[in-house]
Amino acid sequence: MSTETGAAAPDLAILDLGYGNIASIALAFERLGCDAVRTADPDTLRGARRVLVPGVGAAGFAMARIDELGLRDVISALTQPVLGICLGMQLMFEHSEEDDVAMLGVIPGRVRRIAAAPGRPVPHMGWSKLTLRAPAAGLTDGDYAYFAHSFACDDGPANIAVAEYGGAIPAVVEHGNVIAAQFHPERSGAVGAAFLMAFLARTSEPMPC
Repeated sequence: MSTETGAAAPDLAILDLGYGNIASIALAFERLGCDAVRTADPDTLRGARRVLVPGVGAAGFAMARIDELGLRDVISALTQPVLGICLGMQLMFEHSEEDDVAMLGVIPGRVRRIAAAPGRPVPHMGWSKLTLRAPAAGLTDGDYAYFAHSFACDDGPANIAVAEYGGAIPAVVEHGNVIAAQFHPERSGAVGAAFLMAFLARTSEPMPC
């Protein structure tokens, strides 16, 4: 995976906040023939054909890093295909109970802590079945994906796939140019690979990137 940006616009830019699961995500794309650029440069993010906002970590810390880097408005204004993964999905919403923080506000709704119950520990961690509410490129109703999270986004019109965990947990959301997954495609085997491959096909550019 490249960490330096050149003159040419990258096919895939992974937002680098200095922590998180970037290495495993980049490896998943490398397996698909896509060499991503890791960057926090605003112009590189704006110019990339696709942008990925990765997960892992706490909402408050992630938003603090985004604000330190001056990227809040940059990310919110992106018009090319954007993929959010796990926390990267949650950051697209308006507010999170985790750290009581204002998020990017790209998708209406809030992020709330999952309620623990007997037989349903928090975090929700492991393989869960996906139920599609609308077509989701790369996914099939009944696919299993790997989850690891303690907070979940509000259910709403952007939600196109759910997992059951004491209620419907939004698993995939799509809103405008943004598609995001609460599960970890980089840890979800063939299902995750198919989902990432579908993301690489979301522009008119030649694929693979």
